[in-house]
Amino acid sequence: MSKNPKEKKKKLSFKRNISNNLFALKTIWIASPLYLFVYLSSSVLYGALDFLSGTYLLRKIVNGISNGDPIANILMFTAILGTVTLITYTSLQWFWNVTSQKMHRKISIHIQKMVFKKAATVELACYETPSFYDKYVKAMDEAQERIIKVMRTLDGLIQKFTALFANSLLLFIIDPVLILFGLFPLLLGFFRRLENITAHKYKTEKKPLNRRKEYVLRTFYLSEYAKEMRIGSMHENMLRDFRESIHDFCTITKKYGTRKAIFGYIRKVGLEVVTVLGATLYAVWSNMVIGPQNGGMNVGDCIVVIGSIGTISYCLNNLIQNFAEFGEHALFLEDMRFFLDYEPTIVDGALVAPGSGEDITVKNVSFQYDGAAHDTLKNISFTLRKGERIALVGSNGAGKTTLIKLMLRLYDPKEGEIMLGDKNIKDFSLSSYRNSFSTVFQDFKMFSMSVKDNVLLRPEKGGDRELVENALRESGAMQRIERMENGIDTVLTREFDKKGENLSVGEQQKLSLARIFGDSTPYVILDEPSSALDPIAEYKMFENMMRATEGRSVIFISHRLSSAVLADRILLMENGSITESGTHRELIDQNGKYAEMFRRQAQNYLGSEVSSDAQ
Repeated sequence: MSKNPKEKKKKLSFKRNISNNLFALKTIWIASPLYLFVYLSSSVLYGALDFLSGTYLLRKIVNGISNGDPIANILMFTAILGTVTLITYTSLQWFWNVTSQKMHRKISIHIQKMVFKKAATVELACYETPSFYDKYVKAMDEAQERIIKVMRTLDGLIQKFTALFANSLLLFIIDPVLILFGLFPLLLGFFRRLENITAHKYKTEKKPLNRRKEYVLRTFYLSEYAKEMRIGSMHENMLRDFRESIHDFCTITKKYGTRKAIFGYIRKVGLEVVTVLGATLYAVWSNMVIGPQNGGMNVGDCIVVIGSIGTISYCLNNLIQNFAEFGEHALFLEDMRFFLDYEPTIVDGALVAPGSGEDITVKNVSFQYDGAAHDTLKNISFTLRKGERIALVGSNGAGKTTLIKLMLRLYDPKEGEIMLGDKNIKDFSLSSYRNSFSTVFQDFKMFSMSVKDNVLLRPEKGGDRELVENALRESGAMQRIERMENGIDTVLTREFDKKGENLSVGEQQKLSLARIFGDSTPYVILDEPSSALDPIAEYKMFENMMRATEGRSVIFISHRLSSAVLADRILLMENGSITESGTHRELIDQNGKYAEMFRRQAQNYLGSEVSSDAQ
């Protein structure tokens, strides 16, 4: 990985704050320019109309009556303003009812595509790095909601600024002294900022606890944990973790809750007592003590002041809050931008991988995982020839799966190179190279979709039904699928379909192997594809696989050496190195580690009397 995502900065520069919020607005603009334009334009209209139809209209009516203006003129002004307001509100409401959901959906899809597209390019090592994965989860959790929140905060900012400007201008015309009361909330902005910083720290520290708590809850209701949770006392451990999570929640709440409450109380008292009450008393004093005849306020202006000073104070206070929200948005968007700006170390090459299935040569390859003390692979060299079947055998932790990951270019070697034909696999585009492989990992996954979709792992095309059915027969899964009401159209699991079917681990493994039989790529990789099958079913499956992959290059990992017998060549791995190589007969004749392992397994299955004949 090219970056070290240790921990996000707790404070961003002003420039970065602006940049992150502009990024959010730019994202919305790219997805739906009309939506952003109308949304923000309506903010100005709403702010202006609220002022005209509220504060200004009240002053016009009260002062007009007090000054003896004709009632007809007052009613005419009120009717015109009411008509304009009604037409504007109705038009905007119609627009939002008709188009807002569609535009919002466009924005949502655009944001999801951005995140998913980047996720598809990020190397596997990132998912295995907790600090980076934490940022990825945050980006997925916050992306859509946080970007929309930036627009809504800007909308609130525009409305409040419009109302603030209009009301401040009116108060200045009435009495310039009133502006002093309106500006006092600016001094309270310091406490608003402290309150927001505290709230952000609280949310940030709470997120890992939420994930831990949700994990514990999942273990109680997901079927994959059901057996282990009912055997022994594992549920007590999970409940212990749940209690610890709740305790940590309380600790964090205690840590930040008091401070947040104090900052909020100071801000609230300053706003309500000093600003609103002070301005109200000043307006009443000007009207009743000085009097309109001596330059004091008349009744209409006094009423307007009582209303407007509250509006100004509210707007100023919330403008500060809006700016603080932009800072909060910027902090959360920093995680998303870190993820989107991350430059993968495994990048596309310019060439398209040939579909003919050339030799793959591993030359002096060594590899070490991030943070590991020692190399997992050490100077590995071998060639997978076109049409050859190689079995990788060895104890757990020998490096077999890691070697497979390097051949699929999920990682790049620390030293050495892997060649496809006469070119380094780095020269090929990732999609064309990886699409040359049909792969089943030991930790394969079933999707809550139809059996057919789980076999194809792509959209259906003409003739695919016959292909899927044949693949299921070859893998040994068809007998189980035929018992399902909807056959290959049956949805797996009942999570989204009451008529769905749940498969045993062995049945799932057979179905996953059908993916190999249903494809015609030049290379096949199987990482312990039969661990859940009994020895007889496994041997039959491998016989079918060898027949179905005729002419294709195959590498398979298996701990049952009876299956390795079917391979053209066997590679024995120990401690990250290839220690023995040859056919089954050659390795037996060498009488090394492979021969010892084979005899031991044969004895377990056949008994000591016949184990010597199993060679």
